[in-house]
Amino acid sequence: MTDLISAPDAATEKIAEASASADASATAVLTNDATALPPADGDQPLAWAPIEPAPKKKRLGLWIGLGLGVLALGAGAASMVLIAPGTTVAGISVGWMTPGAAADALNNHLADTRVTLTGAGDDVVLTGADLGASIDARALADDAFAAHPMWNVTSWGAAVPGDIALDPAKAEEALRDAVPTSFQDPVDAAVSFDAATGTFVVTPSETGTAISVSELTDAIAAALADGGNSLEFSGEPTTAIASVSDDDATTVATSLNTMLGSIGFYIGDERTVPVDAATAASWLTVVDTDGELGIVADQAAIQATVDTLPALVDRAPVNAANVVNSSGKVLRAETEGVNGRTIGDTSNIAEEFAAQLESGDGIYDITVTETPFTSVNLVRTADVNLSTQTASFYENGQLVNSWKISSGAPGHDTKTGNFTIRAHVRIQDMKGADYVTKDVPWVTYFNGDQAFHGTYWHSNFGHVMSHGCVNMPISAAKWVYDWAPDGVEVSVHY
Repeated sequence: MTDLISAPDAATEKIAEASASADASATAVLTNDATALPPADGDQPLAWAPIEPAPKKKRLGLWIGLGLGVLALGAGAASMVLIAPGTTVAGISVGWMTPGAAADALNNHLADTRVTLTGAGDDVVLTGADLGASIDARALADDAFAAHPMWNVTSWGAAVPGDIALDPAKAEEALRDAVPTSFQDPVDAAVSFDAATGTFVVTPSETGTAISVSELTDAIAAALADGGNSLEFSGEPTTAIASVSDDDATTVATSLNTMLGSIGFYIGDERTVPVDAATAASWLTVVDTDGELGIVADQAAIQATVDTLPALVDRAPVNAANVVNSSGKVLRAETEGVNGRTIGDTSNIAEEFAAQLESGDGIYDITVTETPFTSVNLVRTADVNLSTQTASFYENGQLVNSWKISSGAPGHDTKTGNFTIRAHVRIQDMKGADYVTKDVPWVTYFNGDQAFHGTYWHSNFGHVMSHGCVNMPISAAKWVYDWAPDGVEVSVHY
């Protein structure tokens, strides 16, 4: 019974081994409930009869279906991340690519583009990389994908425009190295100060020669748009125009010369401290920055003039003075009143004026503190004493001047009384019934035809001599003519 019991255990182990083996068909297996017949005496042991394995289900169709499904899913996923077939950016093909791959393709294609320079000796080949060629690759690739994704079959075969640029400095350097004989630098127009004329003048520009970077850029763009990655371009010189033209320089010179006519430090509308052209020109320099003319002002030079401003601007008030008669009527404004003034803080003036000048403004407004003037009245009177043959002149009761005179001789007496000056005549001929006196100067009338006037025909002052007028030394007569306006009161008495 022992053998009968152990046999099924062995069969069980074989079944376990068979389940782990890749070649299960070569192993006899029994189920746990199989029975073993002991061998008969003298007979060979009986072999276990193998159990036929159950036939496997054929799933070939399923596997084929799964493969096609994976392919379908892959194609669908790809259509969501790839740019539509036939799409080009600036003439460069980017179809069937992700945006990232398309950006790389654009940059690489542009860098590898070959330009053959012809006509200037041995042909020279430059690449896009040599010329600093560039394109906004990533943005254009993203735009191409956004507008023309692979899944949208209606957008297949689209052409997306893109701007190609060359680095101006790098391209010119490469072209100069390749064909140095094609380059002769133009000379920009310039502006400088001419001391002889006191104005800013223009030095004209001069043309040069070069290979046009802008035309080369257009040629590269056209070649790529046609689907190519190589082109020929003439390396022969073409005219190179100066960056600063004569017209540009003339505009700047005109502006500067206009500014010279008004430049200075102002209080209101008054140009209190003018600045002469030569000094202003010493403050200003015209500079050429990348073909753009500009003005640079020297703050330190301006400061030297700013330091003189207090002495030139500050002043005490000047009081107004009015000549009046005894009743207070104003006969003449003798002195115009002027407010006093004191300049304020000057520490920032040079910096501020420099900034103004660089912008073309030559008028600097000064801040001052004013002290108002006051007004005084001057009561002026004249006194003619016929007894002493003296004319005296008073201001506010104080004697100002006095001279000996010659009044009217008997028969031509100077009339006594109180009069007012009525007229002034610079020079005239005086006539009477029995006389004519030519060119009598500084005539100041106060009573009819009687007047103070200068006398050149005698010097016998202090004695009666005249035909009624008050004869005076010429210098004294001029003083009266200037000092006494119409309306001044004159007293004539003995």
